[in-house]
Amino acid sequence: MGINRFDIEGRFLRCDFDDFILINVYWPNGGMSEERLQYKLDFYDSFLNYTNELKEKGNNLVICGDLNTAHKEIDIARPKENEKVSGFMPIEREWVDKFLANGYVDTFRMFNDKSEQYTWWSYRTRARDRNVGWRLDYFFVNEEFKDNVVNSYILSDVMGSDHCPIGLNIEI
Repeated sequence: MGINRFDIEGRFLRCDFDDFILINVYWPNGGMSEERLQYKLDFYDSFLNYTNELKEKGNNLVICGDLNTAHKEIDIARPKENEKVSGFMPIEREWVDKFLANGYVDTFRMFNDKSEQYTWWSYRTRARDRNVGWRLDYFFVNEEFKDNVVNSYILSDVMGSDHCPIGLNIEI
């Protein structure tokens, strides 16, 4: 993003194509400390400024990665128990609301409004076996590009990590 404080962690990959810019991000986790939560929130705001600048120049954006925040109660198996846990705290979820209000679209929710659709499960509690998960991984596009989105999906049957892959089909 051009901000050393964030770039030093290697969380950001940008690929420019003719019709859109693909940005793959591993957003920070805020669970380790108050300072780390503030770092995450600062990263979120800097990222929004960065993407808004790209949009203002007329670019279409496809943004993907581990947001490290479940946006709505539908995106987490146990919302009430996790309201004070980083990844589902109101302040983090409010930022996602702000991001979407700035003209971005959660592509998965364009096609699927069902609950129990998760992309991450804790290894420690064998949560995947019981589908006690969180939807932390997203594809977003800018509003102007959403008509190019054909499908957005979760590949929850693919094993190999505590996260599963997600997919996006677009037409240009």
